[in-house]
Amino acid sequence: MKVICERAALLEAVNQVSGVVASRSPRPQLTCIKLTATNDAQGAELILSGTDAEIALSVRIGRVEVELEGSCLVPADKLRQIISAEDNEPTLTIESTGETTHIRGADAHFQLHGFDAADFPQLADFKEVSAGSAASPAAKSIFSLDAGTLDALIARTLFAAARENSRYAINGVLLVREGKKLELIATDGRRLAKSNATIDSKGDPAQCILPSKALSMIQKLAADENELVHIAVTDNQAVIVFGEDPTDARATLSTNLVEGTFPPYEDVIPKDQDIKVTFNRDVLASAVKRAALLTNEESRGVRLAFNGGEKSLELSSRAPEMGEATINVELAGYDGSDIEIGFNPAFITDALKVINDSEVTIELKSGNKPGLFKAGGDFVYVVMPVNLS
Repeated sequence: MKVICERAALLEAVNQVSGVVASRSPRPQLTCIKLTATNDAQGAELILSGTDAEIALSVRIGRVEVELEGSCLVPADKLRQIISAEDNEPTLTIESTGETTHIRGADAHFQLHGFDAADFPQLADFKEVSAGSAASPAAKSIFSLDAGTLDALIARTLFAAARENSRYAINGVLLVREGKKLELIATDGRRLAKSNATIDSKGDPAQCILPSKALSMIQKLAADENELVHIAVTDNQAVIVFGEDPTDARATLSTNLVEGTFPPYEDVIPKDQDIKVTFNRDVLASAVKRAALLTNEESRGVRLAFNGGEKSLELSSRAPEMGEATINVELAGYDGSDIEIGFNPAFITDALKVINDSEVTIELKSGNKPGLFKAGGDFVYVVMPVNLS
């Protein structure tokens, strides 16, 4: 293999693919990036692929000159370091002979010892997954949407997913596709975020749990909000491709699905809240941020005391040996009786960061019942209260 690449495009692709490469593995091939140079009727391109055996990513670069087609398998960390270090070079030449890869700039020559490219695992192909094969049935659901919509759905839910919880299913985000409605739901047992969007694509319904790592990778790949994203879901895998034509995608991400049963999330969302408070998002964010300054691990909660008559809110916090804070806020709207409730301020701040609407609604029932945050018509967030006594 011999290929001349634009360094900036190569570095971007290497950084993206490195995100799925295993940092350590008993199979050293999984710590590598596979480079494949092709030159056919559609043009010359370099394909970079990586996987940790759970998630895989392939990215295509078109701005290349292929002198000799072929493949090589190169340690990802050293490849990234070398390309980053050659920051004065507009182009780099990559050439492989056997298991050795040579990277050349104008005044530098790096020799990397890798592995036989044939030892790299076969990655999922969108076309094959969609159509099925003798070994596996066709995808049970295929649909498309723009990258901006998908990115927004992920941003409004991923923050609420559990981190290494023993209930394995909630370490991921539930995707529910029914008709033209697409929902993502995440929970860590103390809060739940649900976001939905309407998509144009028709197809069979789908329900699966996507791992958080895969969703983070999708966000990194969704640079152009208008780019089309195609998703194929099987019983144990999802394949996500970026580009107008799914058979000639700019990037292909495949991931194993999270096993287990997601909690019955609809049962968690309160239906009988009788207190409704309307806020300006930025005003509430500022007040919570300031009240949180005097909290610590032992007293993590912030008390919210709502006064319906005065349409006001007093936020207060107290930390032993630190002090106390009191913040007063005027409410945009209030319907219901007075109430006091405590929340973890980080949980409120996390949600306000991903809300684009300037107006936020909180619905409450009592001081020991969950709060329901709403924004627009596409975001619902349930937060369990904390005990402040």
